[in-house]
This record gives sequence, C-alpha cells and structure tokens, in this order.
Amino acid sequence: MAPLAGVQLTVINPDPVAPYTGMLPGYVAGHYLRDDLDIDLVRLARAAGARFVQGRALGIDRSTKCVLLDDRPPIAYDIASVDVGVSTALSDIEGFDEHAIGAKPLGAFAACWDEFLASTDQSGVAVLGAGLGGVELALAMRHRLHSNRRADKITLIDRETALATVSEAVRSRLLHALAENQVDLIEEAEVAAVSNDGVTLSGGKVVDAELVVGTAGARPYPWVADIGLDVEKGFIKVDQHLRSLTDPSIYACGDCAHLTPSPRPKAGVFAVRQAPVLYHNIRADLTGRQRRNYRPQSRYLKLVSMGRKTAVADGYILPLAGDWVWNWKDRIDRRFMERLGSAKPMQSERPKADMARESRRLLADAPPLCGGCAAKLAPDYLTPGLSPVGGYRRADVLTGPGDDAAILSHGDGFQIFTTDHLRAFTHDPYLLSRIAAHHSLNDVFAMGGDPQAVLASVILPEMSGRLQADMLREIMAGAVEVIAQAGADLVGGQTSIGAELSVGFSVTGLRKERPIEINGARTGDRLILTKALGSGTILAAEMGARAKGVDVRATFAAMDQSQKDASRCFSQANAMTDVTGFGLLGHLRAICIASDCSAVLDLDQLRFLPGALTLAQSGVRSSLFEGNLRSVSDLVHPDLNDPRQVLLLDPQTSGGLLASVPLKDAARCLLNLRVAGYDACDIGEILDGGPAIKLKT
Repeated sequence: MAPLAGVQLTVINPDPVAPYTGMLPGYVAGHYLRDDLDIDLVRLARAAGARFVQGRALGIDRSTKCVLLDDRPPIAYDIASVDVGVSTALSDIEGFDEHAIGAKPLGAFAACWDEFLASTDQSGVAVLGAGLGGVELALAMRHRLHSNRRADKITLIDRETALATVSEAVRSRLLHALAENQVDLIEEAEVAAVSNDGVTLSGGKVVDAELVVGTAGARPYPWVADIGLDVEKGFIKVDQHLRSLTDPSIYACGDCAHLTPSPRPKAGVFAVRQAPVLYHNIRADLTGRQRRNYRPQSRYLKLVSMGRKTAVADGYILPLAGDWVWNWKDRIDRRFMERLGSAKPMQSERPKADMARESRRLLADAPPLCGGCAAKLAPDYLTPGLSPVGGYRRADVLTGPGDDAAILSHGDGFQIFTTDHLRAFTHDPYLLSRIAAHHSLNDVFAMGGDPQAVLASVILPEMSGRLQADMLREIMAGAVEVIAQAGADLVGGQTSIGAELSVGFSVTGLRKERPIEINGARTGDRLILTKALGSGTILAAEMGARAKGVDVRATFAAMDQSQKDASRCFSQANAMTDVTGFGLLGHLRAICIASDCSAVLDLDQLRFLPGALTLAQSGVRSSLFEGNLRSVSDLVHPDLNDPRQVLLLDPQTSGGLLASVPLKDAARCLLNLRVAGYDACDIGEILDGGPAIKLKT
C-alpha cells in the first residue's frame, strides 16, 4: 500500500482469489463459508495500484527475463518473486492423479469436497498422510459428515508413525480425538495404488473410499526445477536475503523455497514472517539500499483444530487445549483476512483551491471517471457537438454519423468503416487490448459484415522505453489474436505517449448485401440480446474496490467473447446494433427513432452479470449513467428503485448485439445463438406507433 514511484508491480495467479490454507479445516468442518477463505486478489491489487494478471505460470525464461504463462504472452520482469506454494498430489502412486486429489492447492480440493458432500452415495474417505495436516483434515471431515447425518467411514493412512513430529502430549490428545470420532488409523502401511474402489495397500488390503485425499509431504511443481536455478529436491535454494543462489534477480519464499542458511519445515507461518523481509529487500534492490537478513524463528506455535470448535496448541511445554484455543485461532485467522480484505483504493488528488469555482464544483460532485465505453461523452453533449459535421458529398459515402459505422459503396457490394477507442479500465494491457479489439469489431458484426482490415491506435503512458516496448508487445499480442479470430488482418497503426493508457482500433468490413442498419425494425419483430448486462457497474465498483474479484473476472470473460458467430445467426434481422456506452435503453431508443416504432422490454427475460444487480441496488453507478438517463427521458422513465431498470442505462464495453428479428425466425435464431455458446435471450417486441419504450415488470 506504499507504491514505489517508477515501479510497475504485477501479481500473477491462476485464479482471482487466493485461498487461505489456515482456515481450510474450519471450512471442511462447516464453520466457515467458502468466501471466508478467499483473499480477493483483484480487489487487493486495485487497492495497491498493482496490476493483476490471471494466468498460470509454466516457467521462467531467464535469458529474456520473462515469466511464461499457459494461455497468454510472456510477462517481462526486472525482479521476479516466486511464491507458488506446493502440491500434495502423490503422483508417484499408481492411479492417484486419476482417482484422488491433493489437499493443496486448496481451490481444487475445496471444489472436490463440495461435490462429495453433494453426492448421495455414502461410502468412505481415505486420507493419505497422518501428520498434523492429515489428522486435522480427517477430524474436520468427520465433524461435517456427522453434522450432515452421514456415516461415511474415514480412514487415515500413513507409511510411518502418525504424528511423529509433534510432542508426545499433543500426539496423545490427537490420537484420542481420532478414536473418539471413529476415524480409523492405519500406520506403517505403504499405498500401492488408488482406483475407483479406493486405496490398495502394498499387502493387498483394499480400503474402500469414494474420496481419496493426499496430505503427505510437500511436492514442488515440476516447472520450478526447470528454471535452471540451484534447487534442493525441486525447491529453489535461497540465501539469507531470500534471493536465489543462482540468479540475484529472482527471489523465492514460502513453501516453494529452501532456505539454505537455516532449513525449515514447510509451514505457512514462515511465509508470513518472510513477507516484510521480501518487501524490504525488493525495494532495496530497486533503490540501491541495504538488504535485510531473514532470521526464521526456531520455534513456532501450531494451533490444530479437532473437528468441532475445539483445538489443541503445540509449541508450549504442556499442550493447551479446549474451545478457547479454537476461538483464539479463529480470531487470529479472521484478523489476518480482514486486514487483506479491508484495503481501500488510494485516493486521487482533490481539486486545488485556486481552481475556477465552476470546475471545482463539477469535479467535486462528479463520480470518478470510468474506463472503457463508460468514458464516452454523454449523448446529450455528443449530438450537438457533432452537428457541424453536416452531410457528405461523395457518392460512394452512403451514410454519415448516427449508425454503428459508416457504409461505403465498394464494387458490387459494400464496405463498412468504423473506429473505437477505450480508456484503460484494467492494468492488464493484454486483456485491455483483446476487449478493445472485440469492442471495435462489434460495429462491423452489428451490421452483418465480415471484418477486413484493422489499424491500431495506442496511447502509452510515460515510462522507460523498454517498459513501453513490453507493454506494446502485450497489446499487439492480444489484438492480433482477436483480429485473426475475426478473419481480419492487423495492417498497422500509430502510437503516441500520453497521461494514461488507451487502446483503439479502426476497422473496415465487407458485405455483399446492404449492411443491416438501425432503421429497419418492423412491427411484430422480436428483440434478441446476446450478452448479459452490467459491465459498466461492475467496472465502476472495481475502481472503488467494491466488486468481488470473481465477478470482475466473469465480467472480463463476457467482454472477451467474440460476436462473430452471433452476427451470422442474425442473417434475417431487420435492424441491429451493438449495446455499448449508451446502455440498452439508449441503443434501443436509437432503433425506435430511426425505425419510427415503439418497443416493449420484458425485464424478467433479461440476463445480468454476476454481482451487477447487488451493486446497482447498493447505489453503484458508472460516470456515464446520468448522461444516459437524460438521453432516454423523451421515450421512457425508468424506476431507479429497481436495479434491473438501473442496469438498462448501464454503459457496456464490448457488449452484446441487439437485433430486431422477424417473429417467424426468432425461435430458430435464439436456438442457434445458444448452441453457439451465447447467453442470448428474447427480451421484448417491436410495436406499432411512434417512438416510445415500455417496460414490462
């Protein structure tokens, strides 16, 4: 929360949340909800001014100083910090990968546990590994299954003596808890294989189990050993500064690291204590200051829950046990999570006192300027601003401002020409570029055209030339992927340097027949929309760290969906547009005015992005919302107490296509859209009469 000027911090993680392992037994036992375990990385990164990249690391190319990811271009670094944890998957056991699950990483295990609880079959659970983690997990499972009135048999299996690393007093207390809860313990037994039937031991005995969980030992991810660093059994060797012994530009901490000066067991308490030293040393490298040594504690407290809300503490001369120990652990865990979940975005500078009075008033009252299509000029200011454009003089220019794109005559057919530009709404330039490309291409798709050629227009923030080159490389990689998928070519463009990042594209498209415009809607047509609403509200909430990370990533996924196949499903449409900055009502208004018709919307048929309704109900609004509300007041007056109607005015970035389809074709069109993977819905009807919009609630 104290950014270093001139440094871009990037956080890479496979998911938008990072589960906190310390609360896993409580979740398994039913004491916590799934959300209680999750550190929201999207919200935390936004609050800290960092960029969050959702991706799974596959390696590090030290020659180019890039992190290699599974489904996107590499990300360059000057300093890399590796804290990817470990896996408890016992892949060396026959059948484990196919028929079992490791307790780490936590996310996959939690999903598997939920699925098991939802199943109706009652067979059994086998936990491989009877250390503290395995015992704690087995007792948590027993408590939850008992609470659900299930009698699944739980078996704990270890190749050596159970609980060998704890004091005898704590071991005795935990063994008693296992016996009391009827958890079978099999010690000094080698697991030969795992199958659909359960676990086969080396002696031939079969332990019946529907769910098999591995907790024994910590195994590094294979790619970590392939970086070319000095490792200890696959764990990155680090010095007293937490730096790799091989490469001083790479740090490692947590379970994936091996502290060479003073080896320690794999325990989360060490990773937490390493964080301030890691933070200090990375800043020291960047500023030329002195690094600090990490000195691990020789003893540490282990608080072990025992199924119900009771726990035992190991680390004192005598064990401490009871309900109060669980409450103690619960307070520690919740305080830790609250600190990570309560971060607020850094405030921008307030208007200066010597600013003109009217400007100061406007800036003080206005919401923060949103990114994406919500950064458009409000419709009631845009229209008079465009009035000097006037008509067009060339015979091959067939339309002017007002439709999704210009239509030009082109040989025996038509050419579509459009441009669009987005102010950055994410710190991830690759993702921004992909969505901006979809957004620009949609104007061609909205007219039923096939994209042809694309020019890029990129404004890069002021930074070092190498960082600008890295950012431009990510932008171009994202753009080329989307544009190629659309069947077009990226043929060039222009860059400039400005105050902030923005990305835009100019697109040409072709169509044999006259492109579909907004003026052809006919009475009786059905209105079909191909995407859920709410992206503007989600992005506005994300700017203020109010949106859930999982909802933000779901919104990005929806925005990153091509409308190419949807456009082809609308070959019979009478009128079509894409829903963007002016919201569903604003773009429907344009159809009604251009086609001289009315429309009715059935609010019960609309789809909304996850979290959008809740945020709209709580008062979150995009900065373009008021302008959109003013622009539709001549045709409709939405009830702003209804979050569904609020979201009708929500500006969309890379929104869906809205088509007016003849009634006879509507059912087949909707079916084709859903088969093609679109969350499409029939939301209303075109009516006779002058321009008006009715809302059916």
